[in-house]
Amino acid sequence: MKARIHVFYKDSVFDPQGSTVEESLKRMGFNKIKNIRMGRVIDLEMDYDSKEEAKRDVTKMCERLLANPVIESFKHEILD
Repeated sequence: MKARIHVFYKDSVFDPQGSTVEESLKRMGFNKIKNIRMGRVIDLEMDYDSKEEAKRDVTKMCERLLANPVIESFKHEILD
């Protein structure tokens, strides 16, 4: 079983990497860009018997370590 986790800065938090990429793309001529938010993707391979148990534990992992709840939000999906 696998899990894919997406972690992003919350909308209210300045995203310096996203801002840098946005400005670079605009300088390259991609002027229709309005906003870029960068994030990260974490893939986990796991050994759980049920998706419910895996989902519960992945949520705990995100809340405790993988995402900073003060400045980041996350979403995840359990893959077969």
